[in-house]
Amino acid sequence: MLTVVSDTHSTAGHRLTGRTLEAVREAELVVHAGDFMTESVLDAFYDEADTLRAVSGNNDDHGIRGRIPEARTVEYGGVRFAVTHTRNGGATALTLFGRERDADAVVFGHSHRPTFDATGPLALLNPGSHAQPRGYRAAHAELEETTGGLRGRLCTPDGDVFEEFTIRKRE
Repeated sequence: MLTVVSDTHSTAGHRLTGRTLEAVREAELVVHAGDFMTESVLDAFYDEADTLRAVSGNNDDHGIRGRIPEARTVEYGGVRFAVTHTRNGGATALTLFGRERDADAVVFGHSHRPTFDATGPLALLNPGSHAQPRGYRAAHAELEETTGGLRGRLCTPDGDVFEEFTIRKRE
C-alpha cells in the first residue's frame, strides 16, 4: 500500500492518529507532500514509516530544506507521481510540473483540502491534512495496486472513506 499525507504543521511529533497512523505503519511507501515544520517532526515520520519519500513545504525550516527536496518523482505500482507541496498557477501549473517529470499523476499539498481530480490530462491528488484540516476534513490517501494501476481512497483518521478513485498505470 502507498499512503499519502501532507501538511502536518507541527513542532512536536507527527500528529498521526487512528487510521492515518495505521496506514503510515502498514504502507510499503509513504509520500509526504510537505509542511512538517521542524526536523523533529520529519524524524518522527521516518520513525513510523518503512520507506518515506517527502518534499519540503513553504512552512518547513532550513534544516528540513537541507535534507529533503522541494520536488521529487516517485513510482509505485507502475504509476509515476510528481510530488510537490505547491505550484503557483493551480491545476495548470501542477499539470505542467507533472508533464516535465513524465508523470502519470501529481501529488501536492498546501491547501489542506483533500482532493482527487482526474478531469485534466494528469490526475491531481491532494491528501489534505491529517493534523490541521483548516475547515476541511482531516484526511490522508491510501492507494493499492490493481492489475490496471492503483485503486485509491481518501480517508479520515477515524477510518471513514469519503472518496474512491483509480489511477491507470502506463501501457
